Amino acid sequence: MNYQQTLDFLYSKLPMFTRVGASAFKKDLTNTIILCEALGNPQHKFKSIHVAGTNGKGSTSHMLASVLQSQGYKTGLYTSPHLKDFRERIRINGKMISKTEVVSFVKVQQKLIEKTEPSFFEVTVAMAFDHFAKHEVDVAIIEVGLGGRLDSTNIIMPEISVITNISLDHMNMLGNTVREIAGEKAGIIKKNIPVVIGETQEESAPVFITKAKELNAPIVFADAILSAKDFKIKQNKLILSIYQGSNIKYKNLQSDLTGVYQHKNILTVLETLAVLNNETDIKTDQNAIYKGISQVKKQTGLQGRWQTLGKNPLVICDTGHNEAGITEVIKNINQTPYQNLHIVFGMVNDKDISKVLSLMPKHATYYFCKPDLERGLAADELKKQANSFNLEGNSYPSVAKAKETAIQSAGVNDLVFIGGSTFVVAEAI
Repeated sequence: MNYQQTLDFLYSKLPMFTRVGASAFKKDLTNTIILCEALGNPQHKFKSIHVAGTNGKGSTSHMLASVLQSQGYKTGLYTSPHLKDFRERIRINGKMISKTEVVSFVKVQQKLIEKTEPSFFEVTVAMAFDHFAKHEVDVAIIEVGLGGRLDSTNIIMPEISVITNISLDHMNMLGNTVREIAGEKAGIIKKNIPVVIGETQEESAPVFITKAKELNAPIVFADAILSAKDFKIKQNKLILSIYQGSNIKYKNLQSDLTGVYQHKNILTVLETLAVLNNETDIKTDQNAIYKGISQVKKQTGLQGRWQTLGKNPLVICDTGHNEAGITEVIKNINQTPYQNLHIVFGMVNDKDISKVLSLMPKHATYYFCKPDLERGLAADELKKQANSFNLEGNSYPSVAKAKETAIQSAGVNDLVFIGGSTFVVAEAI
């Protein structure tokens, strides 16, 4: 098989969560263990950092990778889903796995894949671990796919576990309350391994503290130690200062991720690096931190986080897609100067749609669309549900058509926002 045939084999043969939803989620680590044992357990051949959470885990993972690269570490990065290219999921120092290596891995493992019948995600996790081991990375940042306890990535023994935050998402698989979902995410906490929690939340904090105590895992809450102040956005950079108590730790730290919500992820990253400095031999200095956080997109290829796609009119996309994510997106919209607001919007059909729609701005023209995958919610159905929340607009046959119409309809001082789903953003980019 060539590269395209190899991808077609993976996409068609294996259940893929992004395409079909819950039926692709294997609540079991057996397949991952079988695949990795056949590969000689590559996950034990490099140091790792494990990152879970409802929102922000992608940005946090990319920031950590960028800082460690800046320090000179050969850094692996495993994330999901991809936006444009399957190979975005597996990178070393920002460089995607080669097409040849993807083909070679599947060719060698094809019989085992056909026998084991793993999910798409299980195969990509094994591929990532194998890639990082073969290339002898110093450290790899491993982002959880879904949940934590039963996620395929949860066979690693990391240097540190990181949980960004908890909100209601994927409730059909992870639980109906913040406490239940926190229990699933807490499944990445390991015996004697330090854990950093990004946000202190009343419902989830006791779950993490109890689990950490059971496993004798040192636990810290980043936002209880550090705070971010003095925000400004200048020349496409978010500029802020980080304090510990009344002492300034990082003055005028710059980030190329300009969503104001990124300050939460920055606190999580900085506290994670501080714990690594104190508890492990993964060390970073201030120069690497300043450089790494200011060049995340350049060094890791991260896209889709409050990303500007065009000017006059200003066109911005963001992958926020659940209640907490959309809340942060709307704060950013409210802080952006514009004359009229146009929103290109699509969702998948297994989200809490009414909760998200109830948050969306009413003073906007909507362009409803369906992302091109089986889980996509039909544009007419989305429009109908949105109308009941007084969100007005038309439905369009594709994301591309909705985007094109919104840009044509907008004045030069207007804002066109594109979002509602990672997959809408992928098509827009």
